[in-house]
Amino acid sequence: MRSYGQFCPVAKAAELFCERWTALILRDLASGAARFSELQRGVPAASPTLLARRLQQLEAEGVVERRAALGRRGWTYHLTAAGRDFEPVIEGLGIWGQRWARRELAAHELDLKLLLWALERSVRPEAFGARRCVVKVTFADQPARMSEWWFVNDHGQLEMCKDDPGFDVDLYLGTTLPTIIRVYRGDVTLAHAIERGGIQVTGLGWARRALSRWLLPGPLAAVKSMRREAPEVERDANRLPLAARQAAMRSSAATTAGMARSADSMPARRAASPIAVPSARTMRTSVIPKKPKMIRR
Repeated sequence: MRSYGQFCPVAKAAELFCERWTALILRDLASGAARFSELQRGVPAASPTLLARRLQQLEAEGVVERRAALGRRGWTYHLTAAGRDFEPVIEGLGIWGQRWARRELAAHELDLKLLLWALERSVRPEAFGARRCVVKVTFADQPARMSEWWFVNDHGQLEMCKDDPGFDVDLYLGTTLPTIIRVYRGDVTLAHAIERGGIQVTGLGWARRALSRWLLPGPLAAVKSMRREAPEVERDANRLPLAARQAAMRSSAATTAGMARSADSMPARRAASPIAVPSARTMRTSVIPKKPKMIRR
């Protein structure tokens, strides 16, 4: 670590805390991440080597402790008492950032992997009750291989799948990456994004009614921005491209007739067509694998 060459306690704490990636690693440890793979998802731009080095530094400083993983190989990482003392600092930084550093999203801030990691931690699978509900999210502005994601909610548990898990889909969401990020950080409400066309929703009635309880904003979304140039929620950028909206409307019309025959108490049936940009669906070359990749929360 670089030293300020001062005995001041602020300088000493900053030497540790202000090292690049350290604050984000402590943020994720404070929110419950423990495995190395979980910490990687919170800092996707940091290499595994760099992440391992930061964890070693934090362990050497007595901020993090490493424990043998229970029932499997490897290690888990946990905050010590000294590490937990950073929690109010991290929360204060988040509040300050939400209040004073929030602005329109820059291109380099549109990180799909980070958003998916955040959604996996913030959605509420218990919103659908005891029944299984499969939510398919299609990002119209992403490459075909990264545009479709499945969230399998079952008895309060969540599994996020990069490949089709093979279950009937109960709820389809068509959107863009900037729109979902704006909803997550509180720039725009979910209801407003749907009303403005930024999110297209189709699916079974009981699943649609539970959407607002499932897709929650981030933990600091309620903190209002104090910047004069705060993000404008009425921008047309919140809307899906015209082709995507037209495809979604055609999909919705095609599925409505089939779903009307399904009562809420009956097993979910696969909708006739998902919400997606036709070109993205056409470009998709993968088939349903026998063992789809799943990321368990």
